[in-house]
Amino acid sequence: MELSTITWIVLAGALATYLTRIGGHLILSRFKTIHPRVEAALNAVPAAVLTTLVAPAAVFTGPAETATVIVCALAAFYLPGMAVFVIGWAAVLAFRALIG
Repeated sequence: MELSTITWIVLAGALATYLTRIGGHLILSRFKTIHPRVEAALNAVPAAVLTTLVAPAAVFTGPAETATVIVCALAAFYLPGMAVFVIGWAAVLAFRALIG
């Protein structure tokens, strides 16, 4: 039985994902200590990824999503992550019902 093109694409994607994850681990495990600048850059990655996901939603979608991003940004200063997630979920539902 021959594998379909989609199966090959999924397998290639899985392999690429695995290699990029294990590659970073192998490179960083060779060093006894990590330079403070490298550590600062690695610590900034989650915020950068989150920004690339949230910013387009705030700018290119409707006013309900933009209002939700603002509410979540304010809540993030005072509350833990899971609480901000719940507030964001409730806010987007409420704003979509009220604003449209």
